[in-house]
Amino acid sequence: MLYSHSEDELIAIGIKIGQALQAQDILVLKGELGAGKTTLTKGIAKALGIDQMIKSPTYTIVREYEGRLPLYHLDVYRIGDDPDSIDLDDFLFGNGVTVIEWGELLAGSLPADYLEIVIALTNDGRQVSLRGTGQRSRDLVEKLND
Repeated sequence: MLYSHSEDELIAIGIKIGQALQAQDILVLKGELGAGKTTLTKGIAKALGIDQMIKSPTYTIVREYEGRLPLYHLDVYRIGDDPDSIDLDDFLFGNGVTVIEWGELLAGSLPADYLEIVIALTNDGRQVSLRGTGQRSRDLVEKLND
């Protein structure tokens, strides 16, 4: 479990996560509106050498950024019950890192191995929980919790 008391600390957690990522890693971010999913993604992008401003892809569904690895930032809240409305394969099986906000809505379409990151609001900040669903993501959790 990781804790953040500020936006800068949440970005630092994202940087730590981003430094451990490799091509084809998939991260599913869960948390209520305003929990900090896009802020965490800013840190991940920074660790991937991406200097562009990271914006929530709420209305565009997908934003792509180039860094040491491509970053595919998805927000699937708007596609709701229709995951077939976008072709996920390019992002899930591409040569980059995929970060999916509201990814639980794609439960049946996700591969077996992804890192689930839950951001929960607390009285004094954020609590960030990591859970691996397959071997690669479990190895990530172990590395990140060291």
